[in-house]
Amino acid sequence: MATLESHLTARHIQNHSEATSTEPHWGYVDRDVPCTSDAGSCEYLDLVYGAHDIGMLYSGVLWCTIGGILFAWAVARRAWPSRKTEDVVTVDSEKGANGLGRASRLRRTIASGTRSYLLPDSVRAIFGRTTRLQVLILAALAGYLLIWSFVGIVYKTWITPVKKSPGLYNTRTSLGPWADRVGILAYALTPLSIMLASRESLLSLLTGVPYQSFNFLHRWLGYIIVIQSAVHTIGWTVIEVRLYQPQPTTAITWITQTYMIWGIVAMILILLLFGLSTPWGIRLTGYETFRKAHYVLAMVYIGACWGHWAQLSCFLYPSLLLWGLDRAIRLVRSGLIHYQYLPDGSMGFKAAHAKLTHFADSEHGDVVRMDFAHNQDAWKIGQHFYLCFTESSIWQSHPFTPLNLPEVKNGLVAHSYILRAKKGETKKIAELAVKKLSEKSTATTPLILSGPYGESIMESLTPDANVLCIAGGTGITYVLPVLLSLIQQPCTRDRKIELIWAVRRKDDIRWVQSELDSIRKASKTHCVTVNVYVTREHSPSPSLKDGKTSSQDASVKEVGSTSSASPSVCGGSWEVQRIGDVDHNTHPDLKAKVNSFVDNTVRGRTVVYASGPGGMISDLRTIVAACNSAAKVWKGNERHDVALTCDDRLEW
Repeated sequence: MATLESHLTARHIQNHSEATSTEPHWGYVDRDVPCTSDAGSCEYLDLVYGAHDIGMLYSGVLWCTIGGILFAWAVARRAWPSRKTEDVVTVDSEKGANGLGRASRLRRTIASGTRSYLLPDSVRAIFGRTTRLQVLILAALAGYLLIWSFVGIVYKTWITPVKKSPGLYNTRTSLGPWADRVGILAYALTPLSIMLASRESLLSLLTGVPYQSFNFLHRWLGYIIVIQSAVHTIGWTVIEVRLYQPQPTTAITWITQTYMIWGIVAMILILLLFGLSTPWGIRLTGYETFRKAHYVLAMVYIGACWGHWAQLSCFLYPSLLLWGLDRAIRLVRSGLIHYQYLPDGSMGFKAAHAKLTHFADSEHGDVVRMDFAHNQDAWKIGQHFYLCFTESSIWQSHPFTPLNLPEVKNGLVAHSYILRAKKGETKKIAELAVKKLSEKSTATTPLILSGPYGESIMESLTPDANVLCIAGGTGITYVLPVLLSLIQQPCTRDRKIELIWAVRRKDDIRWVQSELDSIRKASKTHCVTVNVYVTREHSPSPSLKDGKTSSQDASVKEVGSTSSASPSVCGGSWEVQRIGDVDHNTHPDLKAKVNSFVDNTVRGRTVVYASGPGGMISDLRTIVAACNSAAKVWKGNERHDVALTCDDRLEW
């Protein structure tokens, strides 16, 4: 600290011996008063300290704004929760033509209008598969920061003499105070960046928005901090290397200071964080390497920032605390899930053991189904768990959505998952399943669970809402629980329910054979329409490697061989169509499918549940947005109130 103050004293031409007192400034070194240097230097010092104090004030305003938004959001979420009964169509003379109260109709009108404009992707070449709403929030934040970066600074230049070098002059400008302001904001944003990246998210707790929805803002806020850090560094480099005299003495003295060495370390670390977080960096190193390196580099970066400017540690304490709490809560949650009765009757840590079923697919990657039961509370439909495969690696965990209903039976909750093995841990699990199944008829592997994470995707689904489920490949796990839940509820008159599932091969149906059997049976009573589209069939279906009997295989063929619709009494149907082959990978026309579904609803709004490749999700955002019309919803045409709920964890 003494070295830092000494350096700043020399740079700011402060004279300790002539000062009568010191003036404290939060986030900066104390100032010697009164100023006994030349008039230009004293005026410059007034600007430096004044602009810094205003910058700290603006940082407080920034966090007050964030806190105010979160507080208002949390209060509104609890004061006006989603109520299913409020939106059910009724006949009442005091309600509008569409049977909704004015408040409900206004809310639906606003929601429909918002979706029509903000749901589609925005500037995909820059932001990737991200909605306009996310980009709008980012633009608002960036604009807010841009304002605070420039206001409250007097822009002026002073030419001041160098006391120890007659004939030489320093050029002092507003570049220094401005570079300091940008640096303050970079520090102030660090806790927010940690909050946006946390799995045990405080933001999710307050807003109800799943933690993964903040990933986009975390990534781009990181880019903003990189830009701020670079601008801060470049600004002071220009000042110390070019504008201050004599040279190169001033530059050498500046760069060899301890606080500057830590500043260089921090800049290198944040550039590494930036490089490794780009799509190119992730592809080069692998996702798991990126993730682990990101954790370590981020914490070392915060430490380097502390070494560079400890006076701003008020922003670094919360960052470290939030990061530590996130990791600690993860461990506690996993420990609570696995704290079970052991075979000897004592209590201790007990892993879950999943039965593995292997489905061979040499061209696109084998698929493995995992089934097990565990003693725990039921989760909510739409939530997911992180699974750690201990026989492969205890240092990695991957997110998976259960494909079954969360039901507690005899104190146990069944879990079922499917994964496609491409590379890394999933490929190791597929190889492990093949190895074990070759040795015996069944195979199991121990798992460690963490979760559940995310929010319920059916909480606000009203009984009159029509449901369209769209899935691609293993994305079926996200929509299956929705359908399984609906067929257990009382049938609602005129309600439409449909599943559109695109698979590469007809044999892929066997991943979720029993669940589809249940839906097919319910299609007669709940008017469920199932359309399975085979997009790349090119060879006979391989045999199932889990010791199942031939009668079960026959059942699968019966389910998958339907080539024409078989309508039920209430209008439901079951159909499997081959629309492509190995040379022509054709996908269902989602625009036509969604528009046809919406146009043929009898009454009520429509909710589309979707999971699959990123391209499919992007297309659906545009399609669903076009189906919405605020004007038509306000006039009573509910079919133009179409919502999209999708699995947006595209990087998984």
